[in-house]
Amino acid sequence: MPAETYDVLVVGGGTAGAFAAATAAREGVDVAILERKSEEEAGHIACGDAVKGTSTFPDVIDRERLRRESFTNDGIRRAVFENPQGGTLDIQMQGDGGAVVDRKRYGEILLDEAAKAGADIHYDTVVQDVIQNGKVEGVKTASKGSVTTYEADVTIDAAGALSILQDRTDLSDPTFDTNVSYSQFCSAYREVIEVQEPVDYHDALVFKPTAELGYLWYFPRTKTEINVGLGFQMNKDPMKLVSVLRDDVRTRPEFENATVKDKLGAALPTRRPYDSATAPGFIAVGDAAAHVNPTTGGGIPGAAKAGYWAALEAVEAISEGTTDDEAAFWDYNRKVQTDFGKRFAAMDLYNIWGGTYDVDDLVSVISALPGQQIADVMARDGTASMSLGLKLKTLVRTFGHWGTLLELRKVNGLAADLRDIYDDYPTSPDGFEAWRDRRDAVMDELYEVTGADPKY
Repeated sequence: MPAETYDVLVVGGGTAGAFAAATAAREGVDVAILERKSEEEAGHIACGDAVKGTSTFPDVIDRERLRRESFTNDGIRRAVFENPQGGTLDIQMQGDGGAVVDRKRYGEILLDEAAKAGADIHYDTVVQDVIQNGKVEGVKTASKGSVTTYEADVTIDAAGALSILQDRTDLSDPTFDTNVSYSQFCSAYREVIEVQEPVDYHDALVFKPTAELGYLWYFPRTKTEINVGLGFQMNKDPMKLVSVLRDDVRTRPEFENATVKDKLGAALPTRRPYDSATAPGFIAVGDAAAHVNPTTGGGIPGAAKAGYWAALEAVEAISEGTTDDEAAFWDYNRKVQTDFGKRFAAMDLYNIWGGTYDVDDLVSVISALPGQQIADVMARDGTASMSLGLKLKTLVRTFGHWGTLLELRKVNGLAADLRDIYDDYPTSPDGFEAWRDRRDAVMDELYEVTGADPKY
Protein backbone atom coordinates (compact mmCIF):
# COMPACT_ATOMS: atom_id res chain seq x y z
CA MET A 1 0.00 0.00 0.00
CA PRO A 2 1.48 3.42 -0.94
CA ALA A 3 2.29 5.83 1.86
CA GLU A 4 0.02 8.72 2.73
CA THR A 5 1.98 11.91 2.08
CA TYR A 6 1.78 15.29 3.78
CA ASP A 7 3.98 18.33 4.14
CA VAL A 8 3.72 18.20 7.94
CA LEU A 9 2.79 15.35 10.27
CA VAL A 10 1.76 16.13 13.83
CA VAL A 11 1.80 13.14 16.16
CA GLY A 12 -0.60 13.79 19.02
CA GLY A 13 -3.72 15.91 19.23
CA GLY A 14 -3.20 17.68 22.56
CA THR A 15 -2.66 21.40 23.00
CA ALA A 16 0.74 21.54 21.28
CA GLY A 17 -0.33 19.26 18.45
CA ALA A 18 -3.59 21.06 17.76
CA PHE A 19 -1.94 24.49 17.70
CA ALA A 20 0.85 23.18 15.46
CA ALA A 21 -1.62 21.66 13.00
CA ALA A 22 -3.91 24.69 12.95
CA THR A 23 -0.93 26.98 12.34
CA ALA A 24 0.54 24.86 9.56
CA ALA A 25 -2.84 24.50 7.85
CA ARG A 26 -3.44 28.25 7.96
CA GLU A 27 -0.02 28.73 6.39
CA GLY A 28 -1.25 26.71 3.41
CA VAL A 29 0.57 23.37 3.71
CA ASP A 30 -0.93 19.88 3.84
CA VAL A 31 -0.96 18.72 7.45
CA ALA A 32 -2.33 15.75 9.37
CA ILE A 33 -2.75 14.99 13.05
CA LEU A 34 -2.21 11.35 14.05
CA GLU A 35 -4.19 10.84 17.26
CA ARG A 36 -4.03 7.51 19.11
CA LYS A 37 -7.41 7.98 20.81
CA SER A 38 -10.82 7.54 19.23
CA GLU A 39 -12.77 10.58 18.12
CA GLU A 40 -15.05 10.09 21.14
CA GLU A 41 -12.15 9.97 23.62
CA ALA A 42 -9.89 12.58 22.03
CA GLY A 43 -9.32 15.50 24.40
CA HIS A 44 -9.77 13.33 27.49
CA ILE A 45 -6.43 14.01 29.17
CA ALA A 46 -5.31 13.94 32.81
CA CYS A 47 -4.81 17.59 33.70
CA GLY A 48 -5.32 20.05 36.53
CA ASP A 49 -7.54 22.02 34.14
CA ALA A 50 -6.24 25.42 35.32
CA VAL A 51 -5.22 28.10 32.80
CA LYS A 52 -4.44 31.81 32.91
CA GLY A 53 -6.81 32.57 30.05
CA THR A 54 -6.64 32.73 26.27
CA SER A 55 -4.88 36.06 25.79
CA THR A 56 -1.44 34.44 25.42
CA PHE A 57 -2.69 31.74 23.04
CA PRO A 58 -1.60 32.17 19.40
CA ASP A 59 -4.38 33.64 17.29
CA VAL A 60 -4.82 30.65 14.97
CA ILE A 61 -7.97 29.30 16.59
CA ASP A 62 -11.23 30.90 17.71
CA ARG A 63 -10.09 31.88 21.19
CA GLU A 64 -13.43 33.35 22.14
CA ARG A 65 -15.16 30.09 21.26
CA LEU A 66 -12.61 28.19 23.34
CA ARG A 67 -13.28 30.42 26.33
CA ARG A 68 -17.04 30.39 25.89
CA GLU A 69 -17.46 26.64 25.45
CA SER A 70 -14.75 25.12 27.67
CA PHE A 71 -14.04 27.62 30.46
CA THR A 72 -16.38 26.40 33.17
CA ASN A 73 -15.00 28.76 35.85
CA ASP A 74 -13.30 31.97 34.75
CA GLY A 75 -13.51 33.57 38.18
CA ILE A 76 -10.24 32.34 39.71
CA ARG A 77 -8.70 35.28 41.56
CA ARG A 78 -6.44 33.77 44.24
CA ALA A 79 -4.18 30.87 45.13
CA VAL A 80 -4.47 29.19 48.51
CA PHE A 81 -1.56 27.20 49.93
CA GLU A 82 -2.61 24.90 52.76
CA ASN A 83 0.06 24.18 55.35
CA PRO A 84 -0.05 20.58 56.60
CA GLN A 85 1.26 21.97 59.89
CA GLY A 86 -1.74 24.30 60.15
CA GLY A 87 -2.86 27.56 58.59
CA THR A 88 -3.12 28.77 55.00
CA LEU A 89 -1.40 31.26 52.74
CA ASP A 90 -3.80 33.24 50.57
CA ILE A 91 -2.30 35.09 47.59
CA GLN A 92 -4.27 37.32 45.26
CA MET A 93 -3.55 36.74 41.58
CA GLN A 94 -2.43 39.65 39.46
CA GLY A 95 -4.20 40.89 36.35
CA ASP A 96 -7.32 39.08 35.22
CA GLY A 97 -6.66 36.03 37.38
CA GLY A 98 -7.21 32.59 35.90
CA ALA A 99 -9.75 29.97 34.93
CA VAL A 100 -10.52 26.27 35.14
CA VAL A 101 -11.68 24.38 32.07
CA ASP A 102 -13.54 21.24 31.14
CA ARG A 103 -10.42 19.61 29.72
CA LYS A 104 -12.22 17.18 27.44
CA ARG A 105 -14.37 19.87 25.87
CA TYR A 106 -11.31 22.11 25.61
CA GLY A 107 -9.45 19.36 23.72
CA GLU A 108 -12.40 18.68 21.44
CA ILE A 109 -12.63 22.34 20.46
CA LEU A 110 -8.90 22.56 19.69
CA LEU A 111 -9.12 19.55 17.39
CA ASP A 112 -12.24 20.92 15.72
CA GLU A 113 -10.48 24.26 15.20
CA ALA A 114 -7.49 22.48 13.65
CA ALA A 115 -9.84 20.63 11.30
CA LYS A 116 -11.60 23.88 10.39
CA ALA A 117 -8.21 25.37 9.56
CA GLY A 118 -7.69 22.55 7.07
CA ALA A 119 -5.83 19.81 8.96
CA ASP A 120 -6.74 16.15 8.44
CA ILE A 121 -7.23 14.22 11.67
CA HIS A 122 -6.65 10.47 11.81
CA TYR A 123 -8.10 9.03 15.02
CA ASP A 124 -7.36 5.55 16.44
CA THR A 125 -3.88 5.84 14.91
CA VAL A 126 -0.97 4.57 16.99
CA VAL A 127 2.60 5.32 15.93
CA GLN A 128 4.79 2.22 16.06
CA ASP A 129 8.00 3.32 14.37
CA VAL A 130 9.80 6.23 12.74
CA ILE A 131 11.01 6.37 9.15
CA GLN A 132 14.49 7.87 9.07
CA ASN A 133 17.12 8.18 6.36
CA GLY A 134 19.50 10.93 7.42
CA LYS A 135 16.41 12.84 8.56
CA VAL A 136 13.01 11.88 9.92
CA GLU A 137 10.79 11.24 6.91
CA GLY A 138 7.60 10.01 8.54
CA VAL A 139 6.14 7.27 10.72
CA LYS A 140 4.60 3.82 10.59
CA THR A 141 1.27 3.40 12.34
CA ALA A 142 -1.36 0.84 13.27
CA SER A 143 -5.06 1.59 13.18
CA LYS A 144 -7.72 -1.02 13.91
CA GLY A 145 -5.51 -3.83 12.67
CA SER A 146 -4.19 -2.14 9.55
CA VAL A 147 -0.67 -0.76 9.10
CA THR A 148 -0.15 2.59 7.36
CA THR A 149 2.96 4.58 6.48
CA TYR A 150 2.82 8.36 6.59
CA GLU A 151 5.55 10.40 4.93
CA ALA A 152 6.20 14.11 5.44
CA ASP A 153 8.85 16.78 5.05
CA VAL A 154 8.57 17.59 8.76
CA THR A 155 7.28 15.48 11.66
CA ILE A 156 6.22 17.36 14.79
CA ASP A 157 6.35 15.23 17.93
CA ALA A 158 3.43 16.23 20.17
CA ALA A 159 3.05 12.71 21.55
CA GLY A 160 3.49 13.67 25.19
CA ALA A 161 5.90 12.78 27.96
CA LEU A 162 8.44 10.03 27.25
CA SER A 163 7.41 10.01 23.59
CA ILE A 164 7.83 6.77 21.65
CA LEU A 165 9.04 8.79 18.65
CA GLN A 166 12.17 9.79 20.52
CA ASP A 167 12.79 6.18 21.54
CA ARG A 168 12.62 5.08 17.90
CA THR A 169 14.55 7.96 16.31
CA ASP A 170 18.34 8.03 15.99
CA LEU A 171 19.15 11.34 17.65
CA SER A 172 22.86 10.73 18.19
CA ASP A 173 24.08 13.29 15.65
CA PRO A 174 21.76 16.31 16.04
CA THR A 175 21.75 18.64 19.05
CA PHE A 176 18.42 17.15 20.17
CA ASP A 177 18.45 16.73 23.98
CA THR A 178 18.72 13.04 24.85
CA ASN A 179 19.74 13.64 28.47
CA VAL A 180 16.32 12.42 29.58
CA SER A 181 15.44 9.86 32.26
CA TYR A 182 12.39 8.71 34.21
CA SER A 183 13.73 10.44 37.33
CA GLN A 184 12.99 13.80 35.65
CA PHE A 185 9.27 13.06 35.49
CA CYS A 186 6.40 12.74 37.91
CA SER A 187 3.41 10.46 38.00
CA ALA A 188 0.11 12.27 38.45
CA TYR A 189 -3.48 11.24 39.13
CA ARG A 190 -6.68 13.25 39.25
CA GLU A 191 -10.38 12.82 39.85
CA VAL A 192 -13.30 15.09 39.05
CA ILE A 193 -15.58 15.05 42.08
CA GLU A 194 -19.12 16.42 42.36
CA VAL A 195 -19.93 17.82 45.83
CA GLN A 196 -23.37 18.54 47.24
CA GLU A 197 -22.88 22.18 48.29
CA PRO A 198 -20.88 25.01 46.66
CA VAL A 199 -17.34 25.21 48.02
CA ASP A 200 -16.11 28.42 49.63
CA TYR A 201 -12.96 28.38 47.47
CA HIS A 202 -14.75 28.53 44.11
CA ASP A 203 -12.57 31.57 43.26
CA ALA A 204 -9.28 29.90 44.19
CA LEU A 205 -6.74 27.29 43.20
CA VAL A 206 -5.94 25.32 46.34
CA PHE A 207 -2.58 23.59 46.84
CA LYS A 208 -1.42 21.35 49.68
CA PRO A 209 2.10 19.87 49.95
CA THR A 210 2.44 16.11 50.24
CA ALA A 211 5.37 13.79 50.85
CA GLU A 212 8.27 13.63 48.39
CA LEU A 213 7.86 17.19 47.08
CA GLY A 214 4.48 16.46 45.59
CA TYR A 215 1.30 18.43 46.16
CA LEU A 216 -2.43 17.91 46.20
CA TRP A 217 -4.58 20.30 44.26
CA TYR A 218 -8.24 21.28 44.55
CA PHE A 219 -9.29 23.24 41.46
CA PRO A 220 -13.01 24.14 41.17
CA ARG A 221 -14.30 23.58 37.64
CA THR A 222 -17.62 24.90 38.98
CA LYS A 223 -18.78 25.70 42.50
CA THR A 224 -19.71 22.04 42.97
CA GLU A 225 -17.38 20.19 40.57
CA ILE A 226 -13.80 19.96 41.79
CA ASN A 227 -10.71 18.68 39.98
CA VAL A 228 -8.73 16.93 42.72
CA GLY A 229 -5.29 15.52 42.02
CA LEU A 230 -1.69 15.00 43.08
CA GLY A 231 1.68 13.82 41.83
CA PHE A 232 5.02 12.49 42.99
CA GLN A 233 8.54 12.58 41.60
CA MET A 234 9.65 9.37 39.92
CA ASN A 235 13.07 9.67 41.58
CA LYS A 236 11.42 9.23 44.99
CA ASP A 237 9.83 6.24 46.66
CA PRO A 238 6.44 5.70 44.97
CA MET A 239 3.36 7.17 46.59
CA LYS A 240 0.08 5.29 46.40
CA LEU A 241 -1.57 8.13 44.57
CA VAL A 242 -5.18 7.02 44.84
CA SER A 243 -5.02 6.21 48.55
CA VAL A 244 -3.16 9.44 49.39
CA LEU A 245 -5.77 11.45 47.52
CA ARG A 246 -8.67 9.62 49.09
CA ASP A 247 -7.19 9.96 52.59
CA ASP A 248 -7.02 13.74 52.21
CA VAL A 249 -10.47 14.02 50.62
CA ARG A 250 -11.96 12.17 53.60
CA THR A 251 -10.68 14.88 55.96
CA ARG A 252 -12.52 17.62 54.07
CA PRO A 253 -16.18 18.10 55.05
CA GLU A 254 -17.17 19.50 51.66
CA PHE A 255 -16.59 16.06 50.13
CA GLU A 256 -19.00 14.18 52.36
CA ASN A 257 -21.32 12.09 50.16
CA ALA A 258 -19.55 13.38 47.06
CA THR A 259 -19.56 11.53 43.70
CA VAL A 260 -16.54 10.73 41.57
CA LYS A 261 -17.36 11.61 37.94
CA ASP A 262 -14.03 10.88 36.24
CA LYS A 263 -10.55 9.58 37.06
CA LEU A 264 -7.34 9.50 35.06
CA GLY A 265 -3.56 9.37 35.48
CA ALA A 266 -0.56 10.52 33.46
CA ALA A 267 3.19 11.15 33.49
CA LEU A 268 4.45 14.73 33.42
CA PRO A 269 7.92 16.24 32.97
CA THR A 270 9.18 18.10 36.05
CA ARG A 271 12.47 19.21 34.54
CA ARG A 272 13.83 22.07 32.47
CA PRO A 273 12.77 22.23 28.80
CA TYR A 274 14.92 20.22 26.41
CA ASP A 275 18.10 22.14 25.57
CA SER A 276 17.29 21.51 21.91
CA ALA A 277 14.14 19.92 20.52
CA THR A 278 15.11 19.83 16.86
CA ALA A 279 16.68 17.34 14.45
CA PRO A 280 16.60 17.06 10.64
CA GLY A 281 12.93 16.77 9.68
CA PHE A 282 11.86 16.61 13.34
CA ILE A 283 10.65 19.02 16.05
CA ALA A 284 9.33 18.14 19.52
CA VAL A 285 6.75 20.31 21.27
CA GLY A 286 4.78 20.46 24.52
CA ASP A 287 5.22 17.63 27.02
CA ALA A 288 7.37 15.81 24.45
CA ALA A 289 9.97 18.57 24.90
CA ALA A 290 9.33 19.18 28.64
CA HIS A 291 7.54 22.47 28.02
CA VAL A 292 5.93 22.27 31.45
CA ASN A 293 6.29 24.39 34.57
CA PRO A 294 8.44 22.04 36.70
CA THR A 295 6.97 23.19 40.01
CA THR A 296 3.24 23.31 39.19
CA GLY A 297 2.99 20.90 36.25
CA GLY A 298 1.18 23.54 34.20
CA GLY A 299 1.88 23.02 30.51
CA ILE A 300 -0.98 24.47 28.46
CA PRO A 301 0.39 27.98 27.66
CA GLY A 302 3.88 26.73 26.78
CA ALA A 303 2.46 23.93 24.63
CA ALA A 304 0.28 26.35 22.67
CA LYS A 305 3.23 28.67 21.95
CA ALA A 306 5.60 25.82 21.12
CA GLY A 307 3.18 24.23 18.67
CA TYR A 308 2.68 27.56 16.93
CA TRP A 309 6.40 28.38 16.70
CA ALA A 310 7.30 24.87 15.54
CA ALA A 311 4.76 24.97 12.72
CA LEU A 312 5.97 28.35 11.50
CA GLU A 313 9.57 27.10 11.37
CA ALA A 314 8.46 23.90 9.63
CA VAL A 315 6.54 25.79 6.95
CA GLU A 316 9.45 28.14 6.29
CA ALA A 317 11.90 25.23 6.00
CA ILE A 318 9.56 23.46 3.59
CA SER A 319 9.29 26.55 1.40
CA GLU A 320 13.09 26.88 1.33
CA GLY A 321 13.79 23.17 0.88
CA THR A 322 15.95 23.00 4.03
CA THR A 323 14.10 20.45 6.17
CA ASP A 324 17.10 18.09 6.15
CA ASP A 325 19.12 20.65 8.14
CA GLU A 326 18.16 21.18 11.79
CA ALA A 327 19.62 24.69 11.59
CA ALA A 328 16.50 25.56 9.60
CA PHE A 329 14.44 24.99 12.76
CA TRP A 330 16.87 26.59 15.19
CA ASP A 331 14.92 29.79 15.75
CA TYR A 332 12.21 27.60 17.29
CA ASN A 333 14.65 26.54 20.03
CA ARG A 334 15.67 30.13 20.62
CA LYS A 335 12.07 31.34 20.92
CA VAL A 336 11.28 28.65 23.49
CA GLN A 337 14.39 29.18 25.62
CA THR A 338 14.22 32.98 25.70
CA ASP A 339 10.49 32.93 26.47
CA PHE A 340 9.07 30.46 29.00
CA GLY A 341 12.14 28.20 28.81
CA LYS A 342 14.32 30.50 30.90
CA ARG A 343 11.68 30.74 33.63
CA PHE A 344 11.07 27.00 33.77
CA ALA A 345 14.82 26.30 33.86
CA ALA A 346 15.23 28.74 36.75
CA MET A 347 12.32 27.24 38.67
CA ASP A 348 13.81 23.78 38.25
CA LEU A 349 16.64 24.89 40.53
CA TYR A 350 14.16 25.20 43.40
CA ASN A 351 12.92 21.66 42.71
CA ILE A 352 16.49 20.40 42.98
CA TRP A 353 17.10 22.41 46.16
CA GLY A 354 13.82 21.27 47.73
CA GLY A 355 14.63 17.64 47.03
CA THR A 356 17.45 17.79 49.56
CA TYR A 357 15.06 18.54 52.46
CA ASP A 358 12.47 16.60 54.40
CA VAL A 359 9.05 17.89 53.40
CA ASP A 360 8.15 18.96 56.96
CA ASP A 361 11.34 21.02 57.28
CA LEU A 362 10.76 22.53 53.87
CA VAL A 363 7.18 23.47 54.72
CA SER A 364 8.36 25.14 57.93
CA VAL A 365 10.81 27.32 56.02
CA ILE A 366 8.48 28.18 53.15
CA SER A 367 5.65 29.00 55.58
CA ALA A 368 7.83 31.69 57.16
CA LEU A 369 8.55 33.43 53.85
CA PRO A 370 6.42 36.34 52.58
CA GLY A 371 3.65 35.03 50.38
CA GLN A 372 4.14 37.51 47.57
CA GLN A 373 7.76 36.49 47.14
CA ILE A 374 6.70 32.86 46.77
CA ALA A 375 4.12 33.93 44.22
CA ASP A 376 6.72 35.92 42.29
CA VAL A 377 8.99 32.90 42.01
CA MET A 378 6.16 30.67 40.80
CA ALA A 379 4.39 33.06 38.47
CA ARG A 380 7.02 35.36 37.06
CA ASP A 381 10.62 34.66 36.17
CA GLY A 382 11.77 32.10 38.73
CA THR A 383 13.37 34.69 41.03
CA ALA A 384 12.16 37.11 43.67
CA SER A 385 13.41 40.14 45.62
CA MET A 386 12.48 41.90 48.88
CA SER A 387 12.71 45.40 50.30
CA LEU A 388 15.00 46.01 53.29
CA GLY A 389 12.06 46.23 55.68
CA LEU A 390 10.61 42.97 54.45
CA LYS A 391 14.01 41.31 54.77
CA LEU A 392 14.24 42.34 58.43
CA LYS A 393 10.73 41.05 59.18
CA THR A 394 11.54 37.79 57.43
CA LEU A 395 14.70 37.36 59.52
CA VAL A 396 12.63 37.55 62.69
CA ARG A 397 9.99 35.11 61.44
CA THR A 398 12.53 32.59 60.21
CA PHE A 399 14.78 32.45 63.27
CA GLY A 400 16.24 28.94 63.43
CA HIS A 401 16.22 28.54 59.64
CA TRP A 402 18.85 31.11 58.73
CA GLY A 403 21.28 28.55 57.32
CA THR A 404 18.59 27.20 55.05
CA LEU A 405 17.59 30.71 54.01
CA LEU A 406 21.17 31.59 53.16
CA GLU A 407 21.26 28.52 50.94
CA LEU A 408 17.96 29.53 49.36
CA ARG A 409 19.32 33.02 48.74
CA LYS A 410 22.25 31.51 46.85
CA VAL A 411 19.83 29.39 44.81
CA ASN A 412 17.84 32.52 43.99
CA GLY A 413 21.04 34.17 42.75
CA LEU A 414 21.91 31.16 40.63
CA ALA A 415 18.40 31.21 39.17
CA ALA A 416 18.97 34.82 38.10
CA ASP A 417 22.33 33.87 36.52
CA LEU A 418 20.69 30.98 34.71
CA ARG A 419 17.94 33.17 33.35
CA ASP A 420 20.54 35.53 31.89
CA ILE A 421 22.30 32.60 30.20
CA TYR A 422 19.02 31.46 28.65
CA ASP A 423 18.46 35.00 27.36
CA ASP A 424 21.75 34.51 25.54
CA TYR A 425 20.70 31.25 23.87
CA PRO A 426 22.71 30.88 20.63
CA THR A 427 21.32 32.00 17.30
CA SER A 428 22.57 28.87 15.53
CA PRO A 429 23.73 25.34 16.41
CA ASP A 430 27.34 26.52 16.11
CA GLY A 431 27.19 28.18 19.52
CA PHE A 432 25.23 25.43 21.24
CA GLU A 433 28.06 23.54 22.96
CA ALA A 434 29.61 26.71 24.37
CA TRP A 435 26.21 27.84 25.64
CA ARG A 436 25.59 24.50 27.30
CA ASP A 437 28.99 24.67 29.01
CA ARG A 438 28.03 28.02 30.54
CA ARG A 439 24.70 26.66 31.72
CA ASP A 440 26.28 23.51 33.17
CA ALA A 441 28.75 25.62 35.15
CA VAL A 442 25.78 27.18 36.96
CA MET A 443 24.32 23.73 37.57
CA ASP A 444 27.62 22.50 39.02
CA GLU A 445 27.58 25.45 41.41
CA LEU A 446 23.99 24.61 42.37
CA TYR A 447 24.93 21.02 43.23
CA GLU A 448 27.84 22.30 45.31
CA VAL A 449 25.64 24.77 47.21
CA THR A 450 22.79 22.34 47.87
CA GLY A 451 24.56 18.99 48.08
CA ALA A 452 21.99 17.60 45.66
CA ASP A 453 22.77 14.73 43.34
CA PRO A 454 23.05 15.85 39.71
CA LYS A 455 19.68 15.75 37.99
CA TYR A 456 21.04 15.76 34.44
